[in-house]
Amino acid sequence: MNYKIPLLPLVEDIESKAVLKKAAKAHQALAELKGIVATIPNESILINTLSL
Repeated sequence: MNYKIPLLPLVEDIESKAVLKKAAKAHQALAELKGIVATIPNESILINTLSL
């Protein structure tokens, strides 16, 4: 069972209303995280845990 990566650009339109709403929520969450990270004295502590 091999997965074949589709060629780009994709044929189907992925910019649906649902996808755009999710992208907006993700953008908002990342902005909030960026604000919270700025309050941490040593930001690398958070970054280093991402690989775990």
